[in-house]
Order: sequence, then structure tokens, then C-alpha cells
Amino acid sequence: QVQFAESGGGSVQVGGSLRLSCVPSGITVSRSAIGWYRQAPGKQREFVASIYSGDATAYTRSVEGRFTISRDNAQNTVYLQMNSLKPEDTAVYYCNMWPPTVRLYGQGTLVTVSS
Repeated sequence: QVQFAESGGGSVQVGGSLRLSCVPSGITVSRSAIGWYRQAPGKQREFVASIYSGDATAYTRSVEGRFTISRDNAQNTVYLQMNSLKPEDTAVYYCNMWPPTVRLYGQGTLVTVSS
């Protein structure tokens, strides 16, 4: 059974940084395409970043140059390093397969960026 557990969210000021962690069960990250997604209050969930088994990555335009997705195969963990955070980055962040499977979304981790 595949499940995702996100952690690392919190409250930061504009310009701050956070690193989110995604630890899946039931899959091996080195052989999977994994994505980070977010849902801001009152908005639909959106794609943020993804990493593929061949180490290629992709980002939504609004986070390019600020966010970095990576993985640690030994820890079976996918990270999202978020720098230069902006108020519009405030959201609940989720990891999932890429493309996502709706039933696999977990609780997510809340990121709040204040000015």
C-alpha cells in the first residue's frame, strides 16, 4: 500500500527558507517519479515540482530558481528546499506520484509565509 508522509512545514517570514521532506511507503523513490503539490486557501491544488527516476526535474514557473527538489535514495526520501519564500507560497504542501493519484494525497504540511 502506497502512502506519503510530508513534514517540515512551518511559519517563516518573507525571504526565509524551509526544507520539506516526503517519506513514502510502498514505493522506492529512486525508481519513481515523485511530485510536490500545494493548495493555497481558496484555490485548487497545483503542481510545484517533480523529480524523475533519471534525476531530471521540473518546476512550475513561479518557483523556478527558488525551490529545489531532490531525493536521498538511501533514506528513500524526497525533499523540497524552498528559498526566498513569498507570501504567495503560503499553502499546504503535498507529495504524491507524478502524475498524481488523487487517493494517495496525505495530510500535507502547512507552510505560512508572512511579511
